[in-house]
Amino acid sequence: MELTGGIVDQFGEASCMRVIGGARERSRDSYALSCRCHRRSWFLGSRLCERLLDRAFDVLCIDSFLTGRSLNVLGLRANSRSELLDCDISEAVDVPEDVELVMHFASSASSADYVRYPIETLRAGSLGTLHALEIARLGKARFVLASTSEVYGNPLEHPQRESYWGNVNPVGPRSPYDEAKRFSEALTVAYRERYGVDTAIARIFNTYGPRMRPDDGRVIPTFISQALRGEPITVAGDGTQTRSVCHVDDTVDCILKLAGSGHAGPINIGSEEEMRVLDIATCVRDITRSRSPICFVDRPVDDPDVRRPDTSLASQVLGWKQSTPLREGLEKTIPWFAERLAA
Repeated sequence: MELTGGIVDQFGEASCMRVIGGARERSRDSYALSCRCHRRSWFLGSRLCERLLDRAFDVLCIDSFLTGRSLNVLGLRANSRSELLDCDISEAVDVPEDVELVMHFASSASSADYVRYPIETLRAGSLGTLHALEIARLGKARFVLASTSEVYGNPLEHPQRESYWGNVNPVGPRSPYDEAKRFSEALTVAYRERYGVDTAIARIFNTYGPRMRPDDGRVIPTFISQALRGEPITVAGDGTQTRSVCHVDDTVDCILKLAGSGHAGPINIGSEEEMRVLDIATCVRDITRSRSPICFVDRPVDDPDVRRPDTSLASQVLGWKQSTPLREGLEKTIPWFAERLAA
């Protein structure tokens, strides 16, 4: 199934087609849905919704706010072209069939959250994906799944290409998230092949930026919060494990390019700027001018040794490449954390 011309136009030079969604009847032209659920703190989701609104879309957002921050959606609540539905996509949700776009980003992305909420994470990846795909199938809509680099596990291939099958522990502490995403990818492919749903899979690598929770548990918000508070900056292991972190603006750019394409994916979305975790901690401390000492703690079970995407496919088919270096991205991000921690 090909994308409708309206969606392609919106992500190109954009006509003024309005794309909306809602559980009640509307008198507007056509419908689309940004399908959200709990967790991810609206960090990524709120930016996606704002960018859709900027492109003259009307957007229905679904979220249970299990770990989300309502502060992140104040702008959406005030926008007459957006509607926020407080419910869980892993339960049945009543939305219109005439949608244009479904974006399923329902899941915890922080290990602290999916360890705390393993069942909810698995439900979001299984039932939530099923319900979101059904909305897309009934509405003949484009469907974009937010998958993750965690489908590669602790990789034996480096950098990771989309063709790599991964090295994942299916019963470890990270398994609720890893296996939920692997299942959601399989279900998305099955809907594409069985029902002809126009699907796309985005494998999103580590992303950071304003609106993350200070207690999120991931590397960058943890380091920034500790540095700003003058607390010891805790680096797992000896800090030689690597990460590639991408600023949220770059990640959102690529997701929207994928949504506006006809490509099925999977497509890696992330930075090819690979750094040791210890070097990331040092960079955060330097920018914040903190005197926090760096101390070393035990590494979590199944913590990946390396993480870097091969983004050649995104570059070739979407014309996308990360453009924000880490230091520049941190300089955009740290003031937001400083303001929140001072409040």
